[in-house]
Parts: sequence; C-alpha cells; structure tokens
Amino acid sequence: MKKSFLYIFSIVFAAGCSSDGDKTSDNRTVFKYNDMAGVTSLDPAAARTFENILAVNQLYNGLVEMNDSLRVSPSIAKTWNISSDGLTYTFNLNSGVTFHDHQYFENGKGRIVTAKDFVYSFNRLLDPKVSSATTLLAYVNNRNGNGFEAANDSTFIIHLDKPFTPFLGILTMKYFSVIPQEVVEGYGEDFRRNPIGTGPFKFKMWNEGSKLVFVKNENYFESENGSRLPYLDAVSISFIKDKETSFLEFLQGDVDMVSGIDAINTDEVLTVEGKLKEKYQGMYKMQTQPYLKTDYLGFLIDDNLPQFKKSPLKLKAIRQAINYGFDRKKMVMYLRKNLGTPATAGFIPPGLPSFNSSKVKGYDYNPDKVKELLFLAGFPDGKGLPDISLATTEQYLELAEYIQSQLAEFGIKIRIDVQKASVLSDAIANSKINFFRKSWVCDYPDEENFLSLFYSKNWSPKGFNYTHYSNPQFDILYEKSQSELNDSIRYDYYQQMDQLLIDNAPIVPLYYDQVVRLVQNNISGLTSNSMNLLSLKRVKKLAK
Repeated sequence: MKKSFLYIFSIVFAAGCSSDGDKTSDNRTVFKYNDMAGVTSLDPAAARTFENILAVNQLYNGLVEMNDSLRVSPSIAKTWNISSDGLTYTFNLNSGVTFHDHQYFENGKGRIVTAKDFVYSFNRLLDPKVSSATTLLAYVNNRNGNGFEAANDSTFIIHLDKPFTPFLGILTMKYFSVIPQEVVEGYGEDFRRNPIGTGPFKFKMWNEGSKLVFVKNENYFESENGSRLPYLDAVSISFIKDKETSFLEFLQGDVDMVSGIDAINTDEVLTVEGKLKEKYQGMYKMQTQPYLKTDYLGFLIDDNLPQFKKSPLKLKAIRQAINYGFDRKKMVMYLRKNLGTPATAGFIPPGLPSFNSSKVKGYDYNPDKVKELLFLAGFPDGKGLPDISLATTEQYLELAEYIQSQLAEFGIKIRIDVQKASVLSDAIANSKINFFRKSWVCDYPDEENFLSLFYSKNWSPKGFNYTHYSNPQFDILYEKSQSELNDSIRYDYYQQMDQLLIDNAPIVPLYYDQVVRLVQNNISGLTSNSMNLLSLKRVKKLAK
C-alpha cells in the first residue's frame, strides 16, 4: 500500500501539485478541508467530539471565547463582572448581534440576540437528554429555576451556589453558544442538521458522510482593521475516511489543510526531527504548537474489585517500575518524529500556567530504579512476576510494542490486547480493564479539568476517574482549588496534586501532544490555540 501511495504521489508531485481549486467559477474563495472522522451534529449542545466542535465553532458564538493565547476574550458579551464572592457573573451583551436569516423569523430576517436567548440556551443544557454538558453547570444555583437571569435585553446574569474559579473558562466551550428558541423548537431533533446561530458562517448544505458547506454571514458583527469578517466566501468540508486518499487530496491542492499526525503521511513529508523536508518547503506551510492533551497508560487500582486484588499492579513499586522502565524521549523521537514532548513532569501538560518541571518531578528512564523496585516488590529481575495485559487500539499498537520491548529487558512481561476503540472505551468506563492506554484533551483550559480525572467522587462509570484513584489528601487539595481566587495559591495546589499522582503512580504519563498541520501556501490567517480550536473567520485565500 505504501509503495502504491509513493507511486501516485510521484505523479502528483511531477504535476506540480497545482490546482485551480482556489476559487469557484463565480470567483468566490472557498476554504476546503477533509474530516476523516465525520461530523454527527451541528447542534452546539452536542459539541462533544473534536469534529463537531470544529464545525460548530464556525456557526455560533457564546458570551466569551478563548483567544490564541488561551485568554478569555469578549464575544457576544462586550464586558463582564464577577462579584467579590465569586457567586454572580454579570454579562453586558453587544446589542448589534443578530441570528442568521431564517424563515422562522419575522420577514425571514435574523433578529437581534437578547439576554432571554441565553437564558433559553443555557436552560436547555440542563436536560441530560439534550446535552452531556449538564455536569458543567453543577455549580449553578438553579433550585428555583432562576440560575440564569435576563435583567434586561442586554444584561445576562448567572448565579452560582458556590465559587468555581474555572467557570468563566467553561463558558468558552461551544456547548454554551446562543441559539434561537423558535428555530430549535420548529425543527425539534432535526435542529442538528438545520443549524441557525450568529457565527461568521451560516449553514448551506450537508450531505451526511459526503460533504458539508457553510457560506459567509454577510451580517456578522465582528470586524478587523475596518473590514467586516469573515474574509472567505465559503467553507467546504469533505469526509474521506481513507488516510492516503485524504492526503493525496491535499497534495493535489484539492483541500487547503490537513491536520493531525494521523492524517499526514509523516514518513513522506517530515524529517526524523519532525521538520518539513526541504523539497516541500515553499510548497506548504507547516504549523506546530503545544496541544493541551496528555497521552497516558492507566492502572485500575480499586481495592473493591477482585481482579485488582490478584494483580501485581496493586503494588505501587510495580507501577513505578513500569514508569521508570522505558525511554520516553526515544519513544517520541522514533514513533512520533518529535511531534510532542516526553511526559516527564506530571500529568498536566505545558501550556497551562501551573506547569513547572522544576516543581513537579516525573519519571525518566532509569534502569537502576526499575531493578531496585522489582527487588523491593519481591520479583528480582522480574522472576515470578505474572504477565501483565495492556489493552490498547490498533492505532497505538506500535507505541504499546515499544513499551513492551523495553520493559521485557527487566523481566516485566507485557501482553498486548488490541481491541476496537468503542469496545475498549466501554470496558475502561465499566472497570473491566486493569491496564489501558488512554488520553485526555482538556475541555476548557484549566488544570482542574485534568485533575478532575483523579478526584474520588468522579469514579467511572458516572465520572472520568477510570483508575478509581482515591486519596484524601488529593481530594482536599482539589476541593480547595475550586474556590481559590488567588492564582498563585491555586497553582500551588495543582502542583501538589500532580506530584501526588506521580508518587502514587495510578498512571504512566507518556507524552504531551503537539498539533501539526500542513497548509497550502496561498492560505493566511489560519491560527488556533493550544486546544486546537480553529477559527476560520480571519482566514484569507489568495489565487495561486
């Protein structure tokens, strides 16, 4: 298959990779990209997957948004105020924002957004049948149905039960986009494919599994240097699932961007060091940046489960030995072409303010420590140590085999159990897997989102604590951090919690991920933040 790809590629390359795809026949600029995973809904209440979030981000706005520096910035809310006790959030809305035109509005013209629209949109999220965002609003004081208040058309107020410092960042999530009640109720469940928002682009057509098209919102409220955004006339998204076919579309110039290590033929275009090969420099732009995502191995450490009581993984020394027993730097270099950073400073990734490799000490490759820990655990040189099963998916098999090979040198025998992603995810959530590969991408840019995975009240299947880690000291720090308004004190709590995780070893941090993106040379203004949230409103596309 690889030989076939290289043959086709050579033909494409010889043709100069040129395409007349920059403009349509009527001279409109269209930005094109392929999404291998596919979009399942354009309702912001269903903006759970990365693919849905990326599409929804072009159609809707919320009160606030996250800029490229991960700072909360105005969107529909011009300004806001948080009360001194942290319980009341008051947002002053831009009175010139309108919904996209639609037949359900008077004369088919998009009406002005008011605070009542936010009351409706947020109350809708409280229904677990509608959205998985319900738990994110747990701190809202809604016992009497007045957690969300429209003081007047341009003033929206949220009342909390108790302070929760990350709350403003949570509101940047696409769940919290404003939507029009009359359109949502008019379409019912079919609103998922008939979206109406306020965003820079508006919905045109969706042939599910084939093509999705957005067109420019001529009435969008944001401008840049005196020019109304967006600059593009349209966005076209294809859904080719085959990696090689998708990548060839990019090489031929039929799409403008390809994103992610899984979508790029890295052997063909990148050097061992993860740089764009010389022959492609000037043809394409390569964008990389830190990604708030940590890949890890997790141990199920629940004393209540029979399989844990019989497992050698119940011994902290064995879990620590596994952490010390492989070289993360070589793993990232050889398996990921240096696209990422070895996770040697805790679970929290770089890019978040509390990350500090001098204060949180993780695991480096240390053969002597592995031997010492195996001896202390009663298994000198691994003698007598039962085989340990590691569950993963086909996508991460090579990574698992690398770890397996390195640990075998110390007598730690790993059996790799490859499962389908959906089957494995369900088994992990229901505590049926003792040792598994997993990753966490933050939903909102606060360390609390990472550390919540280890809070004892978040045990799966109801929560995301798949390891069933339980530590009273960790829980106390976690609860303190949620209401602490002083940043430096809160960051200290985060660092202490992260170090506890390292010391107790319910996980094996592997690497902190990195975004990699190839873009056609005639594209400018394409940026994203460390959450990999692309905004296309400032993108420009020039004729080649």
